[in-house]
Amino acid sequence: MSSIIEKAPAKINLGLDIVGKREDGYHELSMIMVSVDLSDYVTVTEIDSNEIVIESNNHKMPLNGRNDVFKAAAMIRERYGISKGVKIVLEKSIPICAGLGGGSTDAAATIRALNQLWDLNLSKSEMVSIGFEIGSDVPYCIEAGCSLISGKGEVVECLDSRISSWVVLVKPEFGVSTRTVFPEIDCSTISRVNIPALKEAILSQDYQAMISHMGNSLEDVTISRKPFIQKIKDKMMKCGADVALMTGSGPTVFALCQTEKKADRIVNGMRGFCKEVYKVRIL
Repeated sequence: MSSIIEKAPAKINLGLDIVGKREDGYHELSMIMVSVDLSDYVTVTEIDSNEIVIESNNHKMPLNGRNDVFKAAAMIRERYGISKGVKIVLEKSIPICAGLGGGSTDAAATIRALNQLWDLNLSKSEMVSIGFEIGSDVPYCIEAGCSLISGKGEVVECLDSRISSWVVLVKPEFGVSTRTVFPEIDCSTISRVNIPALKEAILSQDYQAMISHMGNSLEDVTISRKPFIQKIKDKMMKCGADVALMTGSGPTVFALCQTEKKADRIVNGMRGFCKEVYKVRIL
C-alpha cells in the first residue's frame, strides 16, 4: 500500500486582536500567524477494512471521533463517497493544548494528504471549506506560512514575509482549552492590538516596528487565570528576548531574537524554569 506523508508545522501568533462579538455569538478575530519549524508528521495509508484507524506516539491523544484528524478523514469520506478505509499515523512533536495549533495543523495535513491519496483534486478553497468545519485555525494551516486571518478564521490572506528570527518556545506543565477562554472575554475592556500597523511592519521588513506592534488580546484572560504565564514572559525578557508573547489562547509563550547566541541564552535561562523549551526558526 502506498503512503502519503505530510509535514504539519506549529504556528505562533505575532498578533491577535479581538475585534468584537458577532451576532452569531462568535468573536470577530484579526490575527497574524507564522509557521515555525516545530512539526508533527501525518502519514496516511489506505487499508482494506472500511474504517478510520488512528495511531500516535503521544498517549494523551484521543484516537477516536474527538480527534480533529479523525473528523477530517470522516468528513472527506462522507462528502466524496469514499468507501475505502484509511490508517493515519500521527507523529507528534508539537505539545497539545499549547496554543501552537497542533490539532489544527494535523487536521490540515490530513486533508492535504487524503486529497493526494484518493486523487480528489480538491482546490485550496475546497480544502479550506472542509477545514473551517473542523476548527477556526484549520483554514490557515492548509497553507501555513505568514498570513493575516480575519472573520471567524475562514478569511486567510497570505503575506509576503521574510521575517528572519530565532524563536524560543516555552510550554508550562499545564494546558489551556481555547473553548474555556472565549466565554470570559469582555470586548469593552480587553486590550487591543493594532493588526494593520503590524501587517505594514512585516511587509516593509521593519523588525523593530514589528515587535513594537505585536500583542495578544487573549493574554488578559489567560494570564488572569494562570499568572505563571506572566512570570515566563518576564524571565524571557530578563534573559534578553526582543519580545515575549503568549501564542493563541496559551499557555505557550514565545520569544523572538535575531541572533542564535541570544536564543541560546534564553533557552539556558528557561530550562530550569520549565521542562518543555524549544529553539526553532520562523519558516
